[in-house]
Amino acid sequence: MRTTDEALETLGPRLRALRTKRGFTLTEMAERTGVSTSTLSRLESGERRATLELLLPIASVLGVGLDELVGLDSRTDPRVRGVPVQRRGRTYVPLSTGGDGPSVFRVTLPAVPAKRAIEQRVHDGTDWFLVLSGRVRLALGDQEHLIEEGEAVEFDTRLPHGTVSAGPGPAEILHLFSRAGERVHLKEL
Repeated sequence: MRTTDEALETLGPRLRALRTKRGFTLTEMAERTGVSTSTLSRLESGERRATLELLLPIASVLGVGLDELVGLDSRTDPRVRGVPVQRRGRTYVPLSTGGDGPSVFRVTLPAVPAKRAIEQRVHDGTDWFLVLSGRVRLALGDQEHLIEEGEAVEFDTRLPHGTVSAGPGPAEILHLFSRAGERVHLKEL
């Protein structure tokens, strides 16, 4: 087992690797964590020793546990314990550990007025989701589709797209994002 000092000595390169793997710049990390850009830079270069107050928001934004962030993760327990993240009224629960493949999230879409326009975004990548409960309105460009419980969809995200619950209550989906998609959907506006 590694000592705490050994784990903290290797934190910088691990932090930089996780940040760049997720596609975040230092500025984006600073905005999301509330930790200054200079502090993040000094953590990554090893010029600053990490504290719990710094590591908690960083781990949350990166979607990893503290053990994994500091390199003490023994991986004897294969369960993923994602910390829920709230963005634009939606709840995202990570169900993957951020490996090289797509990121998996359980997403709760809140109920919205039936005639509300669906905000659409465009980004590189492919999105795939399965409706676990409820119904989802999916806008793809100028077309709209009603996706029922148990149905799955896959689409190129270079096409304008957006989702909302079709009501009357919230909908829950299992969503696979490419890295580009994860950045766009989880970026706080």
